[in-house]
Amino acid sequence: MRAAAISTPRVDKMPGMFFSANPKNLKEPGHSLLDDKMQKKRPKNFGMDVKAYLRSMIPHLESGMKSSKSKDILSAEEVMQWSQSLEKLLATQTGQDVFGNFLRSEFSEENIEFWLACEDYKKTDSGLLHCKAEKIYKAFVHSDAMKQINIDFHTRESTAKKIKSPTLTSFDEAQKIIYTLMEKDSYPRFLKSDIYLNLLNHLQANSLK
Repeated sequence: MRAAAISTPRVDKMPGMFFSANPKNLKEPGHSLLDDKMQKKRPKNFGMDVKAYLRSMIPHLESGMKSSKSKDILSAEEVMQWSQSLEKLLATQTGQDVFGNFLRSEFSEENIEFWLACEDYKKTDSGLLHCKAEKIYKAFVHSDAMKQINIDFHTRESTAKKIKSPTLTSFDEAQKIIYTLMEKDSYPRFLKSDIYLNLLNHLQANSLK
């Protein structure tokens, strides 16, 4: 297992973040949640500014720059809490962004995108359920989907039937499978990854200044 103490983070080694953790208003069936690509250069005062570090590592992180519990900048303590469970990691915007960045590095970002789309879907007004259900199905569940998620044939067929008369729970079965997949497969690797350890190490070092 890798040691948590790592030297100055190598941002230039980290993949740029270009997926949006907020799946609201899915545009069209073929619309990619990764359309707004963005890659920022390493800041000059890298070792002095946590905000600049986070922005350089993960563009679109502005909304997650503040702690979910206070007005303080994201702390090492909060990032350490991400290691307690996938639920705690996904409970914050910043956690979603950082984990999404890691999944992108493994070419499996469709998992968190689908999960987040399902979370958003559960808040949908009844009059918009059919339209949004169709878009999510075509984007992630359909056998020809560009971002097809890894679910079994039975669940795929069952979901297809449910969206014909959609309810707020139409994607629950598929979402649970994807959550379990992330929890057992991707999440443990994330906790050992440079993306997570470098961020934690940087915040811990900054707190000692």
